[in-house]
Amino acid sequence: MNALEHHVPLLFPVVNNELMVGGMPITRLAARVGRTPFYVYDRAIIKQRVKALRQVLPPEVHVHYAIKANPMPAVVQQFAALIDGFDVASAREMRIALDTPMPASHISFAGPGKQRSELSQAIAAGVVIIVESEAELELIIQLGQELALLPQIMLRVNPPFELKSSRMKMGGGAKPFGIDAEQIPTLLAQLPNDKVAFLGFHVFAGSQNLNAAEIIESITQTIALIRQLSRHCTVPIKYINLGGGFGIPYFPGDQLLDLKKLGTEFTKQLTQAKTDFPQTMFIVELGRALIGEAGIYVTQVTYLKESHGQRFLITDGGLHHHLNATGNMGQLVRKNYPLLVANRVVSDNEPSMTNVVGLLCSPRDILAENAPLGHAQAGDLIAILQSGAYGLTASPLGFLGHEPPLEVLV
Repeated sequence: MNALEHHVPLLFPVVNNELMVGGMPITRLAARVGRTPFYVYDRAIIKQRVKALRQVLPPEVHVHYAIKANPMPAVVQQFAALIDGFDVASAREMRIALDTPMPASHISFAGPGKQRSELSQAIAAGVVIIVESEAELELIIQLGQELALLPQIMLRVNPPFELKSSRMKMGGGAKPFGIDAEQIPTLLAQLPNDKVAFLGFHVFAGSQNLNAAEIIESITQTIALIRQLSRHCTVPIKYINLGGGFGIPYFPGDQLLDLKKLGTEFTKQLTQAKTDFPQTMFIVELGRALIGEAGIYVTQVTYLKESHGQRFLITDGGLHHHLNATGNMGQLVRKNYPLLVANRVVSDNEPSMTNVVGLLCSPRDILAENAPLGHAQAGDLIAILQSGAYGLTASPLGFLGHEPPLEVLV
């Protein structure tokens, strides 16, 4: 197996056998950063991914970036100039979004466990709150009266369907997310329009889906559901957030999402929906589809080791930095993220197989098993691709006494 062969598209160019990021050879970039490990995100690829989605989506659809995918402030600032709004899931993310030029009215705040202080901040800022339960709505009304402000709200609907084959299902059946669809009509009838400004609905059926037909089926069902619920609305629907779910490939066998097919069918659905909702803004909420492919995690080989016929590359990174790559974020069967020797991408010889591990004293600290990186030497840089989303932000272990990885945008 050639070391340059990947099961995902290599969006970063290779020049003189070195990975280029932000127009810079990886060795020069590492010298600029000053130490490993680090995450790096490429501005050009971010722009490329946004452009690719804009080209296939109906032009009237507003694209929101889900900041939880990567809340690095510089990344969020970059997106502020490229997309139409932000979706946040914490007060910290909300503050990062409010520090950009994005209007507060184009920022929505979702999550089933928003705290009292977070809701107060959102109401004071004029951020749209995605209501996830009746109890939360009661608290929002109370806080709005205390602040003498009219909270801007959307109701998140837990639909009676799920996004099939999604790796993370967010709708259908008993869920902590949103209000069950059958409860929405009663809630709308009781909604005090003098105490909250109802703006519309949010439906998110699932995430990380690579099947365009299933995403379209979910959008079709969502629009049909909102059409039914709209009969109970006493004010016009300003926004309908259709969620997202657009996936990216990580592992062998993962198919590329057919964006052209997705866009064609989406346009048909929206054309029909506009007859019922002519004044409504439709939103798609995307995270990894915008940032995931634009980032890599870079760690340096510290030692080489042989044990019982197996070779190990011991690096200065590990699961405390990139929990997803180690398979400890829900993989039933551990699979390697795509990775390569970034400063010597292609070997002169057929590369042998090796294991890549981190520096922690844990058997779970495995970055890759049986990977074609046997040509790597101490001092080489290992790059883990598809690391722009949910890498550093998905590591609940802290850093276990070690320095956190640096993050750079180039």
